[in-house]
Amino acid sequence: MEKQKEHLIRTGCDRGLCAAAVGRQDRQLNTYDWLADVPGNAESTDLVEVQFKHTRKGYYHNVNNLPLKKGDVVAVEASPGHDIGVVTLTGRLVKLQLKKANLKSEDDIKRIYRLARQSDMDKFREAKALEHETMIESREIAKGLGLKMKIGDVEYQGDGQKAIFYYIADERVDFRQLIKDLAAAFHVRIEMKQIGARQEAGRIGGTGPCGRELCCATWMKNFVSVSTGSARFQDISLNPQKLAGMCAKLKCCLNYEVDDYIEHGRRLPNREVVLQTQDADYFYFKSDILEELVTYSTDKRLAVNLETITAQRAKEIIEMNRRGEKPAQLQPDDQKKEPEGPIDLLAGDSITRFDKAKKKKKKKAAKPAEARSAETRKAEPRKTEPHKATPKNEAPKEQ
Repeated sequence: MEKQKEHLIRTGCDRGLCAAAVGRQDRQLNTYDWLADVPGNAESTDLVEVQFKHTRKGYYHNVNNLPLKKGDVVAVEASPGHDIGVVTLTGRLVKLQLKKANLKSEDDIKRIYRLARQSDMDKFREAKALEHETMIESREIAKGLGLKMKIGDVEYQGDGQKAIFYYIADERVDFRQLIKDLAAAFHVRIEMKQIGARQEAGRIGGTGPCGRELCCATWMKNFVSVSTGSARFQDISLNPQKLAGMCAKLKCCLNYEVDDYIEHGRRLPNREVVLQTQDADYFYFKSDILEELVTYSTDKRLAVNLETITAQRAKEIIEMNRRGEKPAQLQPDDQKKEPEGPIDLLAGDSITRFDKAKKKKKKKAAKPAEARSAETRKAEPRKTEPHKATPKNEAPKEQ
């Protein structure tokens, strides 16, 4: 047992989870390494995943067989010069990530030079300190050229020889003159990358209306188009202010549960079908998709005589109407069930139960010590001496 505890402490593993696998999820593109505690995992391949600023990562060969682990800062090959990044994944899982990234050519996989030195980190910090100022100046240059684009972020390479400009544009932009002006102003190699509004929100970050940090800024990697059909399937009001996120696009979370709503919606009856009973005709009013309950009204436009039944019961009535039959009422078993409402726990209590005045107990006044001693004497039983008979020849004493 003691040896097992020592192994858990040494490897950082407990209850099937590995501390080396979990790590700190402070980067958007982090991947859970569920093979981290497998013996020989790190030596199975020389491929390593390295992440850079925000949403950029790459895959490199560890040609020098460096003892790399998650969290190490390394200097990797770049064109031109070198870049500084953080190791986020090693072992067999990197090969699966390569397939996901569609990197088939060996030319796309470069090398890891070394662990970052102090001189490398100094250059890296100097380059990063110029990013905000460079972004402001580049926006002014683009505005002077009359280009309909917005430069949202700038990322310098680790050695400061190259800068990536991330921009947003609704239309195609001819930025050939912009690249020349930027190269002349900052004396670095320029690379332009176009991103969408969702990617920009992920790079900037923020808090959503749910109170949590934006999904695109924490864990979301791939963005799928969102349409208003997702809101219709879930019976959500088509209010643009409520459906739009921080990026002014439809919220990505509208797609999270739409498949479940579609599956349950297929079990509901058609909204256009009218249920006919012996009493009246019932029109569709509303439905609870997940509970598979449907509410009908006797008026086509107003909420009159509402009746809530299950989707299965509604389909049974529709089948009876097709055969020319009409049930006595919507509720099954000839019993009209009222919809369950909230329970009032204080229904039998009086509203004025707290208004009754409480009787105050009169406090007895403290008595002086002499009175208390007299009372105690009265309360004590009186001691009587036994009667002594006087002899006959003796006369009683005079008092």
